[in-house]
Amino acid sequence: MAVHTLISEQTISAPVGEVWAFFSNPRNLARITPPGMGFSIEENGLPATIRPGLMIIHRLRPLLGIPVTWLAEITHVVEGRRFVDEQRVGPYAVWHHEHEFEDLGDGRTRMTDRVTYVLPFGPLGELVHPWLVAPKLKQIFAHREKAVREIFPG
Repeated sequence: MAVHTLISEQTISAPVGEVWAFFSNPRNLARITPPGMGFSIEENGLPATIRPGLMIIHRLRPLLGIPVTWLAEITHVVEGRRFVDEQRVGPYAVWHHEHEFEDLGDGRTRMTDRVTYVLPFGPLGELVHPWLVAPKLKQIFAHREKAVREIFPG
């Protein structure tokens, strides 16, 4: 079983409180997800801010148009500083996503995403990782970085 890590870091031209308010609202995830992924979120009863134990249901078509239901749980929250979401049901054997927000002063925030994941299907999953999964994740985070720059133009 191979464990993979993806780290993405972005400096945002907005104060940490403003950045936190955006990212701690689960409804905003659709705004930073590539449109071609067919992403939707089940908003029925979904609060406007995250909390530990919150379960979020996403539906998407991440690869080859195949529909996937993704159940994520917010497992840790340090208000204004960091939160963690973990996949409970979905396409990965393991998905652990840490979001960190650091106040850089001068109205700027450093956001760091650290995703630790394991693919399903053992060696078969590893065969597709370098040419299918890893490039797709890089594309998703590149889109996210661009969308965040548009939301927080500074």
